[in-house]
Amino acid sequence: MSKRNTQMDTSARVYVAGHAGMVGGAIVRQLEQLGYKDIVTRTRAELDLTNQFEVDAFFEENKPSHVYLAAARVGGIHANNEYPADFIYDNLMIEANIVKAAHQHQVKRLLFLGSSCIYPRAVEQPMKESALLTGTLEPTNEPYALAKIAGIKLCESFNRQHHTDFRSVMPTNLYGPGDNFHPENSHVIPALLRRFHEAKLSEANEVAIWGSGTPMREFLHVDDMAAACIHVMSLDKETYQANTNAMLSHVNVGTGRDVTIKELAETIARVTGYAGRITFDSSKPDGSPRKLMDVSLLSKLGWQATIKLEKGLESAYAWFLSHQNDFRQK
Repeated sequence: MSKRNTQMDTSARVYVAGHAGMVGGAIVRQLEQLGYKDIVTRTRAELDLTNQFEVDAFFEENKPSHVYLAAARVGGIHANNEYPADFIYDNLMIEANIVKAAHQHQVKRLLFLGSSCIYPRAVEQPMKESALLTGTLEPTNEPYALAKIAGIKLCESFNRQHHTDFRSVMPTNLYGPGDNFHPENSHVIPALLRRFHEAKLSEANEVAIWGSGTPMREFLHVDDMAAACIHVMSLDKETYQANTNAMLSHVNVGTGRDVTIKELAETIARVTGYAGRITFDSSKPDGSPRKLMDVSLLSKLGWQATIKLEKGLESAYAWFLSHQNDFRQK
């Protein structure tokens, strides 16, 4: 683990918005391990984050001093295509309500979690923070990406006008315990973990994967993401501001390393114990040839990822095995 410039008192009241999600849950686990005793959470049924009145009343009653804004409406390509209005509206409302309430109720520090999809579709690799707003977004998730860009700019605008201390981090592709293993709506790692696991059980001769296997992708374990969030949140204000720009203040979070889809599939086969053949259907689309985050700023701020891909996949697979009944009907 990298050294942390710990400026947060473990007795501070910390609100984690989105604690039921993969990232929010990992943040809560790590805060508890670090000795934080006053962690505030609310389920979606208990608090509608798209409702300004409810959010303001929650902040008035609970008065958190620090906020992790990990709540969001998320989904794959199909969901983004089918419900673009929901994705842009819900995410805009969630972040606007929480950021506004955080300012009104004197929250000392807030961390907004975004996504690597904020960057243009055609962008130089690895993707630097300065690439934001330099080109056209990927059309399939443009509404979601625009909402996340608005979240960054909300934080920056409140900082500029009201001298708040609101920060933003942009993660690469995440995986790990708490992931979505739905056979149709999940991302590549949970989808392949489930497919190879089921192929092993059925003794299938081969697993066929869409595309050529040559595109390169970067993957970050969710526990590393949580550690990075806590690290960035814990930096003193002067250090954070000295290394970022008032109108370009977000920080990329990733490993700085990528693998081909073929290498990923071979590693997942080892992790799940699948011994059959792996084939690739080159007639299917590959998507972008490469998506890699430039993490030099995060490294300069004193943090680097520590969980190697194969070890991380083992923990994700173990979590899947222990929650199989939850996914059996999905």
